[in-house]
Amino acid sequence: MGPPPAVADVRRAVRLALDGMAPGSLVLVACSGGADSLALAAATGFVASRAGLRAGLLTVDHDLQPGSGDRAADLVRLAPSLGLDPAEAVRVHVGTEGGPEAAARQARYAALSEAAERLGAAAVLLGHTRDDQAETVLLGLARGSGTRSLAGMPARAGLYLRPLLGLGRRTTARACEGMGLKPWDDPHNLDPRYTRVRVRTRLLPALEDELGPGVAEALARTADLCRDDADALDAWAGRAYSAAAGFDSALSDIGGEPGAVVLAVRELEGLPSAVRRRVLRRAAIEAGAPPGTLAASHVLQVDRLITAWRGQRRVEVPGGIGVVRRYGTLVFARHPASPIS
Repeated sequence: MGPPPAVADVRRAVRLALDGMAPGSLVLVACSGGADSLALAAATGFVASRAGLRAGLLTVDHDLQPGSGDRAADLVRLAPSLGLDPAEAVRVHVGTEGGPEAAARQARYAALSEAAERLGAAAVLLGHTRDDQAETVLLGLARGSGTRSLAGMPARAGLYLRPLLGLGRRTTARACEGMGLKPWDDPHNLDPRYTRVRVRTRLLPALEDELGPGVAEALARTADLCRDDADALDAWAGRAYSAAAGFDSALSDIGGEPGAVVLAVRELEGLPSAVRRRVLRRAAIEAGAPPGTLAASHVLQVDRLITAWRGQRRVEVPGGIGVVRRYGTLVFARHPASPIS
């Protein structure tokens, strides 16, 4: 007799994610103790040993709630019984930049990356599910950030793997039940002060009530389609950026400052707006604009220096970066010179 269906589903998802990994490689599961990451951890311990891989566990203690250190220690003690060794709890300091959710996420990923490098891990597995993906798409839609934002979270991004994006939270909860595991319910997951919690507990249920079941699945499919489109547009924009930044080197010093990014307007004028604005966004980031605060509205203002040029003054974008049009170029720099047609 095989395992319960939900357990089999989670194990199958992990097996597919780890397929092709070199024998003896170490994979680490980022586990908070919730149903999603706990089901992932148990499945990874089961699958890795049979695939000739080593598997370990990392849990990040954000130190935001009483008893968080004890819960992290409990997970470390549980890990060997799941076939996970090494197992570590990493305590982090959560700042305030970008709000509590963004600050916690930044601290968490920094800790996971540092631990993975120190332990020589080939991959870090994250427990994001299809429901998380649906929430991410809705948040991206609300921000109006374009196709890349609607593409949601990729199943693979560098060191990080998300094996469970095709499964819902009901499956991970049933998997934990089928394996005799007791997840921890983080009270932050029900705190309406957090935007994602409101999307999870209010918006998605309302959409299901009004539109019928399957909204989360449809949003996840939308993310997949948007990701394919965004990848193609990003590749085109990469080539366009190289062409616009690789013009006559005799003009390259008009930026007037180390770190300035200078693009040839003539290389940008004929591009579709979806491609051109990707080039402009990349240029702003290369010049020092923080990606997390660079909004579509900022890029649109820069785009007008090409599409509606009337001798405008500099356009300000986050990070203290200004953009001006000079001698047929766009200059992205902290202190660009005055615009000249």
